[in-house]
Amino acid sequence: MAMKRAPAEHALPLNEILAGDCIEIMESLPEGSVDLIFADPPYNLQLKGDLHRPDNSKVDAVDDHWDQFSSFAAYDDFSRRWLAAARRLLKPNGAIWVIGSYHNVFRLGAELQNQGFWILNDVVWRKSNPMPNFKGKRLTNAHETLIWASKDEKAKYTFNYEALKALNEGTQMRSDWVLPICTGHERLKDETGSKAHPTQKPESLLHRVLLATTNPGDVVLDPFFGTGTTGAVAKMLGRDFIGIEREESYRKAATARLARVRKFDASALEVTGSKRAEPRVPFGQVVERGMLRPGEELYSIGSRFKARVRADGTLVGNDVKGSIHQVGAAFEQAPSCNGWTYWHYQRDGKMIPIDMLRQQIRAEMGEGARPN
Repeated sequence: MAMKRAPAEHALPLNEILAGDCIEIMESLPEGSVDLIFADPPYNLQLKGDLHRPDNSKVDAVDDHWDQFSSFAAYDDFSRRWLAAARRLLKPNGAIWVIGSYHNVFRLGAELQNQGFWILNDVVWRKSNPMPNFKGKRLTNAHETLIWASKDEKAKYTFNYEALKALNEGTQMRSDWVLPICTGHERLKDETGSKAHPTQKPESLLHRVLLATTNPGDVVLDPFFGTGTTGAVAKMLGRDFIGIEREESYRKAATARLARVRKFDASALEVTGSKRAEPRVPFGQVVERGMLRPGEELYSIGSRFKARVRADGTLVGNDVKGSIHQVGAAFEQAPSCNGWTYWHYQRDGKMIPIDMLRQQIRAEMGEGARPN
């Protein structure tokens, strides 16, 4: 895994770790060249002194120099600069994820809106195994917050809704994600056996983010690369990444980690597609192509109702006329109805959903095609 000081002019250094200041490097990369940014910036925890457990052992807290700022104003200035550089890099339909804690996420949210980003969701990452509150003076801090935002209000951002639903066993994915913190074999260690990075994120979190909001071949930038969780998951999922990290020890750990990562084969990278993204097929096409004939009868689920196909692609039954959706809704006395799955036609004694005919037309149209 290559590590470079700065990219060549107009070149996009894919699948590399760039050494240096994230703002300077982002400003040197080509404008509008990145599909997604995942950012895990310093949290500015404002820790005062050491923290100890009840047995008097010291907690390995985040007290590194990169997380220390002289004031809120200094932190806000830093956030303003790196977010501006990040927004410049995003393609018109690009998006960004920013993760933080109560120390900084509200300041980041305000700055995202100040710069023209359009917030799509905030996600609460509920840690299934959080660190206890040893002093007993506050609630156990058991979550972090992610903000998902598009480049602007009109951006046509990527959202693989059906893939997330499949990941969640057929249930719509919620905005509270229960995932463990990074522990065990996943936690990287340095030569002394200590944590290689104090805030290493779990791969499960990045897997969900990248599965939801990118596609294979997309470019994902992480300006605070750390030990490379974003790059590792991107590589596994067939995405390209660009990492920026100024700390040499983190770059070293990330390079070794990425060398061990194997990309999934092409068939494993496919995910359940969004029905909204599939080519639209009017029911009239089914009729004009002779797949169903005018006058042919369609049957509802369970054959409780039936209607006849009309030459213009509408249905009529029990004095109700309209589209396949309107007639189905009228029969069921429902506000809406998906006629494609509701109506069935009969062939060789079997009831077949008319959606099978729509899928046949889509297959003939070819991937990505649209009807005239």
